[in-house]
Amino acid sequence: MVKVITYGTYDMLHYGHIRLLERAKALGDYLIVGITSDDYDKTRGKINLQQSLMERVEAVKATGLADEIIIEEYEGQKIDDIRRLDVDIFTVGSDWEGYFDYLNEYCKVVYLPRTQGVSSSDVRAEKRKLRIGLVGTAIFRTKFVNEAKYVNGVEVVGIYATTPGIEPELINLYYTDNYDDLLSKVDAVYIISKPENHYKHCKAALIAGKHVLCESPMAYTREQSKELFQIAEEKNLILMDAIKTAYSTAYERLILMAKSGKIGRVVSIDAVCTSLRDGISIEGTDLSKKWNSMCGWAPAAMLPIFQVFGTDYRNKVFYTLFQNKEENVDAFTKIDFVYPQGVATVKVAKGAKAEGELIITGTKGYIYVPAPWWKTDYFEIRYENQEDNKRFFYQLDGEGIRYEIVAFAKAVECNRNLSYVSKSTSEAIVGIIEDFNKRLNMTELT
Repeated sequence: MVKVITYGTYDMLHYGHIRLLERAKALGDYLIVGITSDDYDKTRGKINLQQSLMERVEAVKATGLADEIIIEEYEGQKIDDIRRLDVDIFTVGSDWEGYFDYLNEYCKVVYLPRTQGVSSSDVRAEKRKLRIGLVGTAIFRTKFVNEAKYVNGVEVVGIYATTPGIEPELINLYYTDNYDDLLSKVDAVYIISKPENHYKHCKAALIAGKHVLCESPMAYTREQSKELFQIAEEKNLILMDAIKTAYSTAYERLILMAKSGKIGRVVSIDAVCTSLRDGISIEGTDLSKKWNSMCGWAPAAMLPIFQVFGTDYRNKVFYTLFQNKEENVDAFTKIDFVYPQGVATVKVAKGAKAEGELIITGTKGYIYVPAPWWKTDYFEIRYENQEDNKRFFYQLDGEGIRYEIVAFAKAVECNRNLSYVSKSTSEAIVGIIEDFNKRLNMTELT
Protein backbone atom coordinates (compact mmCIF):
# COMPACT_ATOMS: atom_id res chain seq x y z
CA MET A 1 0.00 0.00 0.00
CA VAL A 2 1.35 3.41 -1.01
CA LYS A 3 0.82 6.04 1.69
CA VAL A 4 0.57 9.71 0.70
CA ILE A 5 0.66 12.67 3.10
CA THR A 6 -0.15 16.34 2.52
CA TYR A 7 -0.58 19.36 4.78
CA GLY A 8 -2.55 22.58 4.80
CA THR A 9 -4.69 25.01 6.72
CA TYR A 10 -7.86 24.39 4.68
CA ASP A 11 -9.53 27.56 5.86
CA MET A 12 -12.86 28.14 4.10
CA LEU A 13 -12.45 24.94 2.07
CA HIS A 14 -12.93 25.67 -1.64
CA TYR A 15 -12.68 23.99 -5.06
CA GLY A 16 -8.92 24.54 -5.21
CA HIS A 17 -8.42 22.62 -1.97
CA ILE A 18 -10.60 19.76 -3.19
CA ARG A 19 -8.78 19.48 -6.54
CA LEU A 20 -5.44 19.35 -4.70
CA LEU A 21 -6.70 16.64 -2.37
CA GLU A 22 -8.03 14.66 -5.35
CA ARG A 23 -4.63 14.82 -7.06
CA ALA A 24 -2.89 13.80 -3.83
CA LYS A 25 -5.29 10.87 -3.39
CA ALA A 26 -4.51 9.70 -6.94
CA LEU A 27 -0.81 9.35 -6.11
CA GLY A 28 -1.32 6.32 -3.85
CA ASP A 29 -3.71 4.07 -1.96
CA TYR A 30 -4.02 5.85 1.40
CA LEU A 31 -4.18 9.63 1.94
CA ILE A 32 -3.18 11.26 5.21
CA VAL A 33 -4.11 14.94 5.54
CA GLY A 34 -2.31 17.12 8.09
CA ILE A 35 -4.30 20.17 9.20
CA THR A 36 -2.40 22.94 10.95
CA SER A 37 -3.47 23.88 14.48
CA ASP A 38 -4.48 27.42 15.37
CA ASP A 39 -1.35 27.95 17.48
CA TYR A 40 0.98 26.67 14.78
CA ASP A 41 -0.71 28.92 12.23
CA LYS A 42 -0.01 31.88 14.50
CA THR A 43 3.70 31.09 14.52
CA ARG A 44 3.60 31.07 10.70
CA GLY A 45 1.85 34.44 10.56
CA LYS A 46 -1.60 33.08 9.66
CA ILE A 47 -3.68 34.91 12.22
CA ASN A 48 -6.85 35.72 10.34
CA LEU A 49 -8.36 32.28 9.88
CA GLN A 50 -12.11 32.40 9.50
CA GLN A 51 -12.72 28.91 10.87
CA SER A 52 -11.66 27.06 14.00
CA LEU A 53 -9.51 23.94 13.84
CA MET A 54 -12.52 21.66 14.37
CA GLU A 55 -14.49 23.40 11.62
CA ARG A 56 -11.57 22.91 9.22
CA VAL A 57 -11.18 19.26 10.22
CA GLU A 58 -14.89 18.61 9.66
CA ALA A 59 -14.76 20.31 6.25
CA VAL A 60 -11.88 18.09 5.08
CA LYS A 61 -13.54 15.00 6.54
CA ALA A 62 -16.74 15.83 4.64
CA THR A 63 -14.92 15.60 1.28
CA GLY A 64 -14.46 11.85 1.82
CA LEU A 65 -10.96 12.08 0.33
CA ALA A 66 -8.90 11.73 3.52
CA ASP A 67 -8.33 8.22 4.87
CA GLU A 68 -6.74 9.73 7.99
CA ILE A 69 -6.57 13.25 9.42
CA ILE A 70 -3.82 14.41 11.76
CA ILE A 71 -3.04 17.79 13.37
CA GLU A 72 0.20 19.63 12.62
CA GLU A 73 1.29 21.43 15.78
CA TYR A 74 5.01 22.22 15.57
CA GLU A 75 7.94 22.99 13.29
CA GLY A 76 9.66 19.82 12.10
CA GLN A 77 6.63 17.62 12.64
CA LYS A 78 6.55 16.58 8.97
CA ILE A 79 9.70 14.47 9.40
CA ASP A 80 8.31 12.89 12.55
CA ASP A 81 5.00 12.09 10.82
CA ILE A 82 6.66 10.60 7.72
CA ARG A 83 8.74 8.28 9.87
CA ARG A 84 6.00 7.38 12.33
CA LEU A 85 3.32 6.73 9.70
CA ASP A 86 5.65 5.01 7.21
CA VAL A 87 4.79 7.47 4.44
CA ASP A 88 5.90 6.84 0.84
CA ILE A 89 5.00 10.18 -0.79
CA PHE A 90 4.85 13.72 0.54
CA THR A 91 2.93 16.13 -1.67
CA VAL A 92 2.02 19.80 -1.59
CA GLY A 93 1.06 22.59 -3.99
CA SER A 94 3.49 23.82 -6.64
CA ASP A 95 3.70 27.27 -5.03
CA TRP A 96 6.03 25.53 -2.54
CA GLU A 97 8.27 24.22 -5.34
CA GLY A 98 11.70 23.31 -3.93
CA TYR A 99 10.89 24.30 -0.35
CA PHE A 100 10.35 20.75 0.87
CA ASP A 101 13.14 19.07 -1.11
CA TYR A 102 14.84 18.21 2.18
CA LEU A 103 12.12 15.60 2.76
CA ASN A 104 13.46 13.55 -0.19
CA GLU A 105 15.75 11.94 2.40
CA TYR A 106 12.68 10.33 4.00
CA CYS A 107 10.23 9.79 1.13
CA LYS A 108 9.39 10.89 -2.41
CA VAL A 109 8.37 14.57 -2.73
CA VAL A 110 5.79 15.60 -5.36
CA TYR A 111 4.72 19.19 -6.08
CA LEU A 112 1.21 19.37 -7.52
CA PRO A 113 -0.10 22.20 -9.73
CA ARG A 114 -2.61 24.39 -7.93
CA THR A 115 -5.97 25.38 -9.36
CA GLN A 116 -5.46 28.83 -10.83
CA GLY A 117 -7.53 31.80 -9.71
CA VAL A 118 -8.77 30.52 -6.37
CA SER A 119 -7.30 30.64 -2.85
CA SER A 120 -8.50 31.12 0.70
CA SER A 121 -6.98 34.60 0.69
CA ASP A 122 -8.96 35.46 -2.44
CA VAL A 123 -12.15 34.13 -0.88
CA ARG A 124 -11.58 36.23 2.26
CA ALA A 125 -10.68 39.29 0.18
CA GLU A 126 -13.96 39.07 -1.74
CA LYS A 127 -15.85 39.78 1.46
CA ARG A 128 -16.73 43.39 2.22
CA LYS A 129 -14.12 44.85 4.53
CA LEU A 130 -14.97 45.91 8.05
CA ARG A 131 -14.44 49.68 8.04
CA ILE A 132 -13.08 50.86 11.39
CA GLY A 133 -12.80 54.43 12.64
CA LEU A 134 -10.47 55.61 15.40
CA VAL A 135 -11.81 57.73 18.24
CA GLY A 136 -9.30 59.68 20.31
CA THR A 137 -5.72 60.86 20.38
CA ALA A 138 -3.91 58.29 22.54
CA ILE A 139 -0.44 57.73 21.12
CA PHE A 140 -0.85 53.94 20.89
CA ARG A 141 -3.52 54.35 18.18
CA THR A 142 -0.68 54.13 15.67
CA LYS A 143 0.00 50.56 16.82
CA PHE A 144 -3.60 49.68 16.04
CA VAL A 145 -3.31 51.12 12.52
CA ASN A 146 -0.09 49.18 11.88
CA GLU A 147 -1.43 45.90 13.24
CA ALA A 148 -4.73 46.18 11.34
CA LYS A 149 -2.73 45.92 8.11
CA TYR A 150 -1.97 42.29 8.94
CA VAL A 151 -5.65 41.37 9.29
CA ASN A 152 -7.61 40.40 6.17
CA GLY A 153 -11.04 41.97 5.81
CA VAL A 154 -10.31 44.98 8.03
CA GLU A 155 -9.59 48.55 7.02
CA VAL A 156 -8.97 51.60 9.22
CA VAL A 157 -10.58 54.42 7.23
CA GLY A 158 -10.85 57.49 9.44
CA ILE A 159 -10.29 59.21 12.74
CA TYR A 160 -12.32 61.46 15.00
CA ALA A 161 -10.26 63.75 17.21
CA THR A 162 -10.08 67.38 18.27
CA THR A 163 -6.92 67.91 16.23
CA PRO A 164 -5.50 66.04 13.19
CA GLY A 165 -2.86 63.45 13.95
CA ILE A 166 0.68 64.22 12.79
CA GLU A 167 1.84 60.60 13.00
CA PRO A 168 2.88 59.16 9.59
CA GLU A 169 0.54 56.19 10.10
CA LEU A 170 -2.47 58.54 10.16
CA ILE A 171 -1.69 60.71 7.12
CA ASN A 172 -3.91 58.79 4.69
CA LEU A 173 -6.86 58.45 7.07
CA TYR A 174 -9.99 60.55 6.75
CA TYR A 175 -10.01 63.12 9.58
CA THR A 176 -13.00 64.81 11.18
CA ASP A 177 -13.73 66.68 14.39
CA ASN A 178 -17.39 65.67 14.12
CA TYR A 179 -18.14 62.29 15.69
CA ASP A 180 -21.42 61.80 13.80
CA ASP A 181 -19.51 62.38 10.57
CA LEU A 182 -17.10 59.54 11.35
CA LEU A 183 -19.92 57.23 12.42
CA SER A 184 -21.64 57.73 9.08
CA LYS A 185 -18.57 56.37 7.27
CA VAL A 186 -17.66 53.28 9.33
CA ASP A 187 -19.02 49.92 10.47
CA ALA A 188 -17.17 49.93 13.79
CA VAL A 189 -15.03 52.12 16.02
CA TYR A 190 -11.94 51.58 18.11
CA ILE A 191 -12.13 53.97 21.06
CA ILE A 192 -8.91 55.32 22.58
CA SER A 193 -10.20 58.65 23.86
CA LYS A 194 -9.67 59.80 27.46
CA PRO A 195 -11.23 57.21 29.81
CA GLU A 196 -13.80 59.67 31.14
CA ASN A 197 -15.14 59.96 27.55
CA HIS A 198 -15.36 56.22 26.82
CA TYR A 199 -18.95 55.85 27.95
CA LYS A 200 -20.36 58.66 25.80
CA HIS A 201 -18.34 57.58 22.76
CA CYS A 202 -19.38 53.94 23.17
CA LYS A 203 -23.03 54.83 23.67
CA ALA A 204 -23.17 57.16 20.65
CA ALA A 205 -21.59 54.51 18.43
CA LEU A 206 -23.92 51.75 19.61
CA ILE A 207 -27.00 53.92 19.17
CA ALA A 208 -25.78 54.67 15.64
CA GLY A 209 -25.64 50.91 14.97
CA LYS A 210 -21.84 50.56 15.03
CA HIS A 211 -19.79 47.80 16.62
CA VAL A 212 -17.39 48.91 19.35
CA LEU A 213 -13.91 47.89 20.47
CA CYS A 214 -13.00 50.10 23.43
CA GLU A 215 -9.87 50.41 25.52
CA SER A 216 -10.60 49.47 29.10
CA PRO A 217 -12.34 50.79 31.13
CA MET A 218 -15.27 51.28 28.76
CA ALA A 219 -17.17 53.31 31.39
CA TYR A 220 -16.71 54.97 34.78
CA THR A 221 -19.61 53.38 36.66
CA ARG A 222 -21.19 49.95 36.93
CA GLU A 223 -24.52 51.38 35.84
CA GLN A 224 -22.98 52.83 32.66
CA SER A 225 -21.29 49.53 31.85
CA LYS A 226 -24.51 47.55 32.20
CA GLU A 227 -26.32 50.10 30.04
CA LEU A 228 -23.75 49.77 27.24
CA PHE A 229 -23.95 45.98 27.19
CA GLN A 230 -27.75 46.18 27.21
CA ILE A 231 -27.78 48.54 24.20
CA ALA A 232 -25.35 46.28 22.34
CA GLU A 233 -27.54 43.25 23.03
CA GLU A 234 -30.75 45.00 22.00
CA LYS A 235 -29.21 46.25 18.77
CA ASN A 236 -27.42 42.96 18.05
CA LEU A 237 -24.00 44.64 18.04
CA ILE A 238 -20.54 43.61 19.25
CA LEU A 239 -19.13 45.48 22.26
CA MET A 240 -15.66 44.34 23.27
CA ASP A 241 -13.13 45.41 25.88
CA ALA A 242 -9.72 46.03 24.29
CA ILE A 243 -7.11 44.52 26.62
CA LYS A 244 -4.44 43.18 24.29
CA THR A 245 -2.81 41.04 27.00
CA ALA A 246 -5.80 38.70 26.92
CA TYR A 247 -4.94 37.76 23.32
CA SER A 248 -1.32 36.77 23.96
CA THR A 249 -1.02 33.00 23.45
CA ALA A 250 1.45 32.70 26.33
CA TYR A 251 -0.88 34.58 28.67
CA GLU A 252 -3.87 32.49 27.61
CA ARG A 253 -1.92 29.27 28.26
CA LEU A 254 -0.61 30.29 31.68
CA ILE A 255 -4.12 31.17 32.85
CA LEU A 256 -5.40 27.78 31.67
CA MET A 257 -2.53 26.02 33.47
CA ALA A 258 -3.17 27.96 36.66
CA LYS A 259 -6.86 27.02 36.59
CA SER A 260 -6.21 23.38 35.67
CA GLY A 261 -4.26 22.62 38.84
CA LYS A 262 -0.72 22.49 37.41
CA ILE A 263 0.52 24.38 40.47
CA GLY A 264 -2.08 22.99 42.86
CA ARG A 265 -4.64 25.27 44.42
CA VAL A 266 -3.99 28.94 43.62
CA VAL A 267 -3.75 30.97 46.84
CA SER A 268 -2.14 34.23 45.72
CA ILE A 269 -1.69 36.39 42.61
CA ASP A 270 0.67 39.38 42.36
CA ALA A 271 0.59 41.59 39.25
CA VAL A 272 2.79 44.64 38.74
CA CYS A 273 2.48 47.13 35.85
CA THR A 274 4.55 50.33 35.90
CA SER A 275 5.99 52.80 33.43
CA LEU A 276 7.59 56.24 33.70
CA ARG A 277 7.31 57.00 29.98
CA ASP A 278 4.18 59.14 30.32
CA GLY A 279 6.08 61.58 32.50
CA ILE A 280 3.21 62.31 34.90
CA SER A 281 5.76 62.93 37.65
CA ILE A 282 7.50 65.66 35.66
CA GLU A 283 6.80 69.13 37.04
CA GLY A 284 4.80 71.30 34.66
CA THR A 285 3.26 68.42 32.73
CA ASP A 286 -0.34 69.01 31.61
CA LEU A 287 -1.89 66.18 33.60
CA SER A 288 -5.39 66.86 32.24
CA LYS A 289 -4.35 65.12 29.00
CA LYS A 290 -2.85 62.06 30.70
CA TRP A 291 -4.37 58.69 31.57
CA ASN A 292 -3.84 58.07 35.27
CA SER A 293 -2.16 54.92 36.56
CA MET A 294 -5.46 53.20 37.36
CA CYS A 295 -6.98 53.61 33.89
CA GLY A 296 -3.69 53.13 32.08
CA TRP A 297 -2.53 49.97 33.85
CA ALA A 298 -5.08 48.53 36.29
CA PRO A 299 -7.37 46.82 33.70
CA ALA A 300 -4.46 44.68 32.47
CA ALA A 301 -3.14 44.08 35.99
CA MET A 302 -6.55 42.96 37.28
CA LEU A 303 -7.17 40.65 34.32
CA PRO A 304 -5.37 37.52 35.67
CA ILE A 305 -6.95 38.03 39.09
CA PHE A 306 -10.49 38.13 37.76
CA GLN A 307 -9.85 35.31 35.28
CA VAL A 308 -8.41 32.95 37.91
CA PHE A 309 -10.23 33.93 41.12
CA GLY A 310 -13.37 35.39 39.55
CA THR A 311 -15.04 38.71 40.28
CA ASP A 312 -16.72 37.90 43.62
CA TYR A 313 -14.05 39.19 45.98
CA ARG A 314 -14.86 39.69 49.66
CA ASN A 315 -12.96 42.90 50.12
CA LYS A 316 -10.50 45.27 48.49
CA VAL A 317 -8.37 48.16 49.71
CA PHE A 318 -6.64 50.93 47.75
CA TYR A 319 -3.32 52.48 48.75
CA THR A 320 -2.72 55.51 46.54
CA LEU A 321 -0.13 58.23 46.08
CA PHE A 322 -1.72 61.06 44.09
CA GLN A 323 0.41 63.16 41.79
CA ASN A 324 -2.50 65.55 41.38
CA LYS A 325 -5.68 64.82 43.30
CA GLU A 326 -7.71 67.50 41.52
CA GLU A 327 -6.98 65.88 38.14
CA ASN A 328 -7.44 62.42 39.70
CA VAL A 329 -3.93 61.42 38.62
CA ASP A 330 -2.35 58.73 40.77
CA ALA A 331 1.40 58.27 40.59
CA PHE A 332 1.10 54.90 42.33
CA THR A 333 -1.74 52.65 43.45
CA LYS A 334 -1.72 49.30 45.21
CA ILE A 335 -4.91 47.24 45.46
CA ASP A 336 -5.27 44.33 47.86
CA PHE A 337 -8.05 41.84 47.12
CA VAL A 338 -9.35 39.22 49.54
CA TYR A 339 -11.22 36.17 48.17
CA PRO A 340 -12.64 33.17 50.02
CA GLN A 341 -9.95 31.00 48.40
CA GLY A 342 -6.99 33.38 48.34
CA VAL A 343 -5.55 36.88 48.08
CA ALA A 344 -4.30 39.08 45.26
CA THR A 345 -2.28 42.27 44.89
CA VAL A 346 -2.11 44.77 42.05
CA LYS A 347 0.55 47.47 41.81
CA VAL A 348 0.23 50.08 39.06
CA ALA A 349 2.23 53.25 38.59
CA LYS A 350 3.11 55.98 36.15
CA GLY A 351 5.08 57.90 38.75
CA ALA A 352 7.01 55.03 40.31
CA LYS A 353 8.97 52.04 39.04
CA ALA A 354 9.00 48.36 39.99
CA GLU A 355 9.71 45.04 38.29
CA GLY A 356 6.73 44.27 36.04
CA GLU A 357 6.29 40.62 37.01
CA LEU A 358 3.29 38.35 37.35
CA ILE A 359 3.48 35.62 39.99
CA ILE A 360 0.69 33.10 40.56
CA THR A 361 1.28 31.12 43.75
CA GLY A 362 -0.08 27.62 44.24
CA THR A 363 0.12 24.88 46.84
CA LYS A 364 2.39 22.74 44.61
CA GLY A 365 4.37 25.38 42.75
CA TYR A 366 4.09 28.77 41.10
CA ILE A 367 3.90 30.43 37.69
CA TYR A 368 6.49 33.12 37.06
CA VAL A 369 6.17 35.60 34.19
CA PRO A 370 9.07 38.04 33.76
CA ALA A 371 8.69 41.72 32.93
CA PRO A 372 6.92 42.95 30.95
CA TRP A 373 4.44 40.17 31.70
CA TRP A 374 1.54 41.92 29.95
CA LYS A 375 3.15 41.29 26.56
CA THR A 376 4.99 38.09 27.27
CA ASP A 377 5.90 35.25 24.95
CA TYR A 378 7.46 33.22 27.77
CA PHE A 379 6.69 31.96 31.28
CA GLU A 380 7.88 29.32 33.72
CA ILE A 381 6.21 26.85 36.04
CA ARG A 382 8.49 26.36 39.04
CA TYR A 383 8.38 23.68 41.72
CA GLU A 384 10.25 22.85 44.91
CA ASN A 385 12.26 20.29 42.95
CA GLN A 386 13.91 22.42 40.25
CA GLU A 387 14.26 19.41 37.98
CA ASP A 388 10.47 19.52 37.52
CA ASN A 389 10.48 23.13 36.35
CA LYS A 390 9.11 23.82 32.86
CA ARG A 391 9.55 26.73 30.47
CA PHE A 392 7.02 27.69 27.83
CA PHE A 393 7.60 29.84 24.72
CA TYR A 394 4.90 31.11 22.36
CA GLN A 395 4.95 33.39 19.34
CA LEU A 396 3.67 36.91 20.05
CA ASP A 397 3.21 39.31 17.15
CA GLY A 398 2.14 42.91 17.57
CA GLU A 399 1.86 42.65 21.38
CA GLY A 400 -1.43 40.77 20.89
CA ILE A 401 -3.14 43.71 19.16
CA ARG A 402 -3.52 41.97 15.80
CA TYR A 403 -5.03 38.90 17.48
CA GLU A 404 -7.45 41.23 19.26
CA ILE A 405 -8.44 42.80 15.93
CA VAL A 406 -8.93 39.33 14.42
CA ALA A 407 -11.24 38.33 17.28
CA PHE A 408 -13.21 41.56 16.90
CA ALA A 409 -13.58 41.20 13.13
CA LYS A 410 -14.61 37.57 13.43
CA ALA A 411 -17.10 38.42 16.16
CA VAL A 412 -18.71 41.00 13.86
CA GLU A 413 -18.82 38.50 10.99
CA CYS A 414 -20.24 35.67 13.12
CA ASN A 415 -22.49 38.03 15.07
CA ARG A 416 -21.24 36.39 18.26
CA ASN A 417 -19.07 37.93 20.97
CA LEU A 418 -15.65 36.26 20.77
CA SER A 419 -13.90 38.50 23.27
CA TYR A 420 -11.26 36.89 25.50
CA VAL A 421 -12.43 39.33 28.20
CA SER A 422 -15.80 38.25 29.58
CA LYS A 423 -18.66 40.65 30.24
CA SER A 424 -18.38 39.97 34.00
CA THR A 425 -14.67 40.84 33.93
CA SER A 426 -15.31 44.04 31.96
CA GLU A 427 -17.97 45.10 34.46
CA ALA A 428 -15.74 44.19 37.42
CA ILE A 429 -12.94 46.37 36.03
CA VAL A 430 -15.36 49.27 35.65
CA GLY A 431 -16.52 48.67 39.23
CA ILE A 432 -12.98 48.96 40.57
CA ILE A 433 -12.43 52.20 38.64
CA GLU A 434 -15.71 53.57 40.03
CA ASP A 435 -14.72 52.75 43.61
CA PHE A 436 -11.29 54.30 43.06
CA ASN A 437 -12.87 57.51 41.77
CA LYS A 438 -15.17 57.56 44.82
CA ARG A 439 -12.15 56.93 47.12
CA LEU A 440 -13.88 53.92 48.71
CA ASN A 441 -11.69 51.89 51.11
CA MET A 442 -8.72 54.05 50.15
CA THR A 443 -5.67 54.96 52.17
CA GLU A 444 -3.95 57.99 50.66
CA LEU A 445 -0.16 58.05 50.87
CA THR A 446 1.53 61.38 51.55
